[in-house]
Amino acid sequence: MSERAYLDAASAEPMHPAAREMLLSAVDSGWADPVRLHHEGRTARLLLDNARAVLADAVGVRPDELYLTTSGTAAIRDGLTAVRAARRRAGTSVVHSAVEHSAVLHTAGGDAVEVGVDRLGRVDLDAFAEAVRRPGVVVAALQSANHEVGTRQPVDAAAAACGDVPLFVDASASIGHDVVPGGWSMLAASAQKWGGPAGVGLLAVRKGTRIAPAWPMDEREDGLSPGFPNVPNALAAAAALQARLAEAKELNEQHRAWVDEVRERVAADVPDVEVVGDPEDRLPHVLTFSCLYVDGEALVTALDAEGFAVSSGSACTSSTLQPSHVLAAMGVLTHGNVRLSLARDTTHDDVLRFCAVLPGIVQRIRAEVGM
Repeated sequence: MSERAYLDAASAEPMHPAAREMLLSAVDSGWADPVRLHHEGRTARLLLDNARAVLADAVGVRPDELYLTTSGTAAIRDGLTAVRAARRRAGTSVVHSAVEHSAVLHTAGGDAVEVGVDRLGRVDLDAFAEAVRRPGVVVAALQSANHEVGTRQPVDAAAAACGDVPLFVDASASIGHDVVPGGWSMLAASAQKWGGPAGVGLLAVRKGTRIAPAWPMDEREDGLSPGFPNVPNALAAAAALQARLAEAKELNEQHRAWVDEVRERVAADVPDVEVVGDPEDRLPHVLTFSCLYVDGEALVTALDAEGFAVSSGSACTSSTLQPSHVLAAMGVLTHGNVRLSLARDTTHDDVLRFCAVLPGIVQRIRAEVGM
């Protein structure tokens, strides 16, 4: 194996050079507690405020509408919990699509109302609008685009259908890669998805959206994310997002063309394969396909041995024995699937090599099980 190609950017993008440079600089200047009044604390506070301003501008809110959390998952959990607590007199129920991130599903709880999707992974908008009107619904959750198959969701129309019910948008898959429609009340994102460091999540809460943290509060992030903030990481996240957005037009056009190429090659060269997700209205850098008669873990492992880092949403991962709830909700194959997600430094040669190697690997795995 002479070279490796990292094709799992939807899990975590390699750190952007701008983030690495900022992180090394900020470690020496932003280490102090930003709530303290001494010189070192004031310096850290200034740096944190600068990072917040850059991040807020990137997602289209005011700095005082943006909270920093420890991850995208924490932003989802804290945001949904806080808005439910603030609106508890109206009820406790969360409406969400069937293909939301597991953090949404877990936080929504047992009285949630789940709305189905079509075979492309797009929510049934009429059913979503009807569900939001039910008594006891306090918040609706709809991702901007799906993290496994790339399909964009009708956020604008969903926001209009919500009326007075706040719309929570998980934009983790989109920020830095795609435009997020407006109309939402709350938004969550994760820095590692756009080339920032892990450990930084964003929670945007538009003015007029009532929130009430349901845990002991301190003076940090208005109680939404208690504890000592990681100022260097926040600065690196801001630098990465600013740099990524400056490159977005060229990278997104490039990635979209390459994903289209893989989509065509896989469908033509691999028998019994199902390419899933919307072929047009989608994220530019994500593609998922499922191979019949193939174990997902075996396929990911074989590709890794050939130098390709990809992921699988199927049952065969080290952390779960359950099939992908996203693919199951879409009614497509839930096993033997691969998610390909292109990174900033992915090359066309990486893509061509992947397309050349894949058919032989699938054929070999099928032969091993007698297919």
